[in-house]
Amino acid sequence: MRSGRSHAGRELVLYVFPRGGDEPPRLGLSVSRKVGGAVERNSVKRLLREAFAIECERLPVGSDAVVIARAGAHDLAEREGLSGIHEALKTLIDKALAS
Repeated sequence: MRSGRSHAGRELVLYVFPRGGDEPPRLGLSVSRKVGGAVERNSVKRLLREAFAIECERLPVGSDAVVIARAGAHDLAEREGLSGIHEALKTLIDKALAS
């Protein structure tokens, strides 16, 4: 975590690490029980994977991204679905690319 840069939002935190190489960006997820029970956590993870698949091309080649879901992530997923999670992740990726 020390070698990466963090970017935080209300529902998500994004860490971006340089890995090297010419492979596409990889995703790591951390969704704790603060988000909810197993069903809620799995639905948040599924939506995060879908949103990352859409946005991963914007990240540098050879980088790793770790997304940490905060307690409000399930509420966002329930309220707005994929579009809400996608927008939150897109905002964090924009911050990461700007710095």
